[in-house]
Amino acid sequence: MTEHSDLPADVALERFRELLRIPTVSHADQADIDWAPFDEFLAALVRLYPRTHAVLGREVIAGHSLLYHWSGATSADPLVLMAHLDVVPVAPEEWTHPPFAAEIIGTGEDAEIRARGAIDDKGSLVAILEAVEHLVESGHAPARDVYLSFGHNEETAGDGAQEIVRVLQSRGVRPGLVLDEGGAVVDGVVPGVTVPTAMVGVAERGVMTVHLTAREAGGHASTPPVMPATVRLARAIDRVHRRPFPTRIAPPVRALFATLAPHTHGPLRWVFAHLAVTGPLLAAVFPRLGPEMNALVRTTAVATELSGAPAENVLATTARASINIRLLTGDTVASAERHVRRAVADPSIEVDVRHGSDPSPVSPWQGEPWRRIATAVASALGEDIVTTPYIQLGASDSRWFTSLSAHVYRFTPFHLTRAERDALHSHNERIRVDVWLRGIGFYRDLIRAS
Repeated sequence: MTEHSDLPADVALERFRELLRIPTVSHADQADIDWAPFDEFLAALVRLYPRTHAVLGREVIAGHSLLYHWSGATSADPLVLMAHLDVVPVAPEEWTHPPFAAEIIGTGEDAEIRARGAIDDKGSLVAILEAVEHLVESGHAPARDVYLSFGHNEETAGDGAQEIVRVLQSRGVRPGLVLDEGGAVVDGVVPGVTVPTAMVGVAERGVMTVHLTAREAGGHASTPPVMPATVRLARAIDRVHRRPFPTRIAPPVRALFATLAPHTHGPLRWVFAHLAVTGPLLAAVFPRLGPEMNALVRTTAVATELSGAPAENVLATTARASINIRLLTGDTVASAERHVRRAVADPSIEVDVRHGSDPSPVSPWQGEPWRRIATAVASALGEDIVTTPYIQLGASDSRWFTSLSAHVYRFTPFHLTRAERDALHSHNERIRVDVWLRGIGFYRDLIRAS
């Protein structure tokens, strides 16, 4: 196996595979969660990383979340590295290899580990621990305090990370830099850009769920009314779909294009460099370039869960749809609710915000914390990689840390293909071995710089 930056790659890889085999699966209904694998995972960390556990303080928070503390020369402006140990459920029949076998497929640079959690998010969690274990073994003494925050239910409630934040807040901890999962090193995401880009989230979109509900008296399906509840609900969903949120270039996206302009070929170089003039055109065109580009320039809404009658020959007395909305920086839960109500335009449809949080504050993409991230990208992942700000498209546990720090960033230090990114929360999740090993070097260099 390839060696990366003096790290014992074979040992690291086997520890990673062992932890991937533990099915720490989250479910929205906690009654469905098997907590035994979570207990097994926590115990395995102590056994697999003895030097880390000999030097760092360790607390179990909210049942299964973990908070580690590595004392440095000063407690001011500490570094917080985040990850989560839970994974989303699997449909084993959809996988070409068992989702918790952590098999290595291929050889050389093509070797990859296939397992649920390989990227999201045990890839980062284990890479962080490998970096710490290596640095402790080498005698490294951090200049600042270092905290490791590992939530146990990021994929569902996120209250493990919330409790960690409350603990740190009660102790007066004010991090100088927080780094959680987020954007990766990618190729070809932005049209015209030919260099690899490290997409570091300086903000993340808000998230909310709206229920659309249609009601009727019910009865036998053999004698339906002219406009049954299911039809009215379908019409409401269609209206939301046909009236998307307006497009615009939010400040972090503007910074993304400005950063990449010097690395863009053809006419787009001028377009990206003159967003004051071209911004409205870009905002209108980008939704046609795929779902990722669409999500960068507008709040998105999509129907997910649907429910209706309890039997095929019964009229639904209540038909309901969940609309998942991701709020672009500048929009709010209140403004999105108004948009949905205007789009539905039907007083017989109940519009109910079940839960929601506004977009996170925007962290600066200049200054010393940002430079530390960019420097670690260049030293560990490649000097040809351009580090750029962007808006994190999904939600993460990092949003809870914005109450503690103005420097909260979201970046997963792996060079991922589009197919690898598409496998997140889907079948055949995987990561190339060499890519994962380089990620360890990123965390090592970031801790050294802190």
